[in-house]
Amino acid sequence: MSIYDFNVENMSGDNISLNDYRDQVVLIVNTATQCGLTPQYEGLQKLYEDYHERGFEILDFPSNQFLEQAPEDNEGIRSFCQLNFGTEYDQFSKIDVNGDQAHPLFSFLKRVKPEDKPNEETEGFLTKLKELGQERPGSDIKWNFTKFLIDRRGNVVERYAPNIKPEELAKDIEKLL
Repeated sequence: MSIYDFNVENMSGDNISLNDYRDQVVLIVNTATQCGLTPQYEGLQKLYEDYHERGFEILDFPSNQFLEQAPEDNEGIRSFCQLNFGTEYDQFSKIDVNGDQAHPLFSFLKRVKPEDKPNEETEGFLTKLKELGQERPGSDIKWNFTKFLIDRRGNVVERYAPNIKPEELAKDIEKLL
């Protein structure tokens, strides 16, 4: 099984097969518009600009599951991202990433890569989440801006902690391109 086995809904309500991204290096991210990590949209757009012509795509999945930090409807999210960060990569309908209503794609991603790859600041970030009563068990997505890197065959290569900035992924992306 790979990401190519899943369908998702774009912000216009159209059903999209992830098979459309076959032979591309893909970064899948759950996002939010009112989060302390929201400035990562800028870094994501930079990655897209730097690598898109070499076969790199970003798939943005807004989620309102973390302190309701993505309260807008799909059009509001799209407008916010384009106006504030100039985003050009593909954005999809708001989804759940954890729990009984989690989108099957994210259930699959968590099953394949149950743990985040941390950096030196991840432990402190997770401690803050715990202090806020927002600790997530097991393989659950810990917060907005968890990132999954997918190779050209649709395989999940890595899962990155939310606090890891997009620019920190550049070397890993380059290896797959």
